[in-house]
Amino acid sequence: MNRHRVWQLAADALLIAAAFFLAFKLRFDELVVPRNYDAYDDPSTIAIVVAIKLGVFVAFGFYNRWWRYVSTRDMWGAARGVVAASLLTYLFFYFVPIDEQRVPRAIPFIDTLLLLGFVATSRMLARTVFERPGAASLVARGREVIVVGAGDAGQLVLRELLKSRATTPIGLVDDDPRKRNMRLHGVRVLGTTDDLPHILRDNPPDEVLIAIPSASGETRQKIVDIARKAGVPVKTLPGLYELIEGDLDLATQIRPVQVEDVLGREPVEVDLGSIATYLADETVLVTGAGGSIGAELCRQIARLGAARLVLVENSERALFEIGRELVDERGFAATAEVIADAGNRVKMRQLFERYRPGVVFHAAAYKHVALLEANPVESVRNNVLATKVMADVSVEFGAKRFVLISTDKALNPSAVYGQCKAICEWIVEAYGQREDVATRFVAVRFGNVLGSSGSVIPIFRRQIERGGPVTVTHPEMTRFFMTIPEAVSLVIQSGAIGGRGQIYVLDMGEPVKIVDLARNMVRLSGKEPDRDVAIEFIGAKPGEKLHEELWTEDERPTPTAHPKILRATRPSVDAAWLEEELEELARLVDEGDTLSVVARLAAAVRAPRRTAAAQQEPVS
Repeated sequence: MNRHRVWQLAADALLIAAAFFLAFKLRFDELVVPRNYDAYDDPSTIAIVVAIKLGVFVAFGFYNRWWRYVSTRDMWGAARGVVAASLLTYLFFYFVPIDEQRVPRAIPFIDTLLLLGFVATSRMLARTVFERPGAASLVARGREVIVVGAGDAGQLVLRELLKSRATTPIGLVDDDPRKRNMRLHGVRVLGTTDDLPHILRDNPPDEVLIAIPSASGETRQKIVDIARKAGVPVKTLPGLYELIEGDLDLATQIRPVQVEDVLGREPVEVDLGSIATYLADETVLVTGAGGSIGAELCRQIARLGAARLVLVENSERALFEIGRELVDERGFAATAEVIADAGNRVKMRQLFERYRPGVVFHAAAYKHVALLEANPVESVRNNVLATKVMADVSVEFGAKRFVLISTDKALNPSAVYGQCKAICEWIVEAYGQREDVATRFVAVRFGNVLGSSGSVIPIFRRQIERGGPVTVTHPEMTRFFMTIPEAVSLVIQSGAIGGRGQIYVLDMGEPVKIVDLARNMVRLSGKEPDRDVAIEFIGAKPGEKLHEELWTEDERPTPTAHPKILRATRPSVDAAWLEEELEELARLVDEGDTLSVVARLAAAVRAPRRTAAAQQEPVS
């Protein structure tokens, strides 16, 4: 136990003793307790009272938080703890009276009221001392900050800033007109975001801090544009879920505004605890566990109560990083880290036989379009044939669910990567329609994720750091974007609602022009596009589309239980035909016949053989 907790325990022990002692003095209205109650004035009796009540206080979590951070909720918890402690103490004295003399009936009430007052006062006094207006300015004012947002998160940030010696909040901005001129912790609300231009002109700070976790991208962009014109850097608080995970840590959670914050996407709200019960107490296997999607799957699954995580990854470094993060940083030690190729049938059978996973997330794939155009044989081997291996082994060893990570590039594909992922979706459809297969197969299709390995954002960021130019393929090129955490949370939810062989498509919002994304990133770096950093158009790469799609002409979007997840209803692929195509592709890959692989792949995707009936409705 650290010294802060020891001091808090010692202080409460004194308060408990004082309340018990004073209760007798007040009850008898004299300084000396009557002789027949001498036993209750004895130090040993007071020690018993202190021991019982401190034990209850510890059980109620009184010392899980420093007094300087006490909140209204903490005070209500303290009140419940005091009442419970008094009740237990006087029940003890009722059944074990001291010297056969029972406690006067008024004493428990007086003692409880006194102790409640002492506990509340001590904690509020501690917070007042730490947060007094002059406490942060006794050493230095530091950087001056204007905080945008006077809600709960803003007040939390404000308290932390006031305790910091490095920063001084000089004003607040909030769009609620009722808060104008109010003072929060001694800091005045100066106006709304519409007033921000003249506020920054009249009270130029060193920094603007956005403390609205639920702010839309449009709102953040507005604040960034105003601050940029005034020459003031902007930082932000990330999403609310990061605040809920623990006490605010300014060093790690307050950061410069990034392009992900201002793209205009509304955050997807998913209650993972309610929809991912199928993961609780299960052994979950994730292929491609070291990739952008695979690693985030591991993080979220670890929080959802999985019994064990089996991480399959063929990159030693990536596997080491996610394994270390889960065990050392997130405290999830029930991991099995396996360096393996998901397409190695012998290895996968050994793995399934040993761990018997109940749920499989297949995220392993090569994904860089231009690179796979130059290496089509490996694209088919790692994407198509590995998916077939994982599906076969999952069925053989009785996995309950199989979730495939797909992509919008599987629609009307002209590139090898998209063609491979289209066939992967067919594998899911075919297995899902088999009556002899108990495993529930689901594929989840979505577009680009922000900040993933090899995506445009980290590439643009490196180009901007080098001073440019930022290279864009085409002035009209657009892409759908979604954050990695929200994409993964929807993938997990799709696994919960999925039926047999269903293809689910995530609502990606509106497409974003890549050139607008590049210009925005340059501005967020504090520079001007085309003046400080050049924008160059270099032409589309092999296999790249100008605009991505989420639906084909023969697909019909069908709503699901979640508004951000739609089901693609279409005629099912002929399973026998698909099996023949996969066998032929496997033979050509083994022979290393690149031209034949490319031709066979293109022909299969161009004219797939389908059944007349559409996919059946999901089976719950």
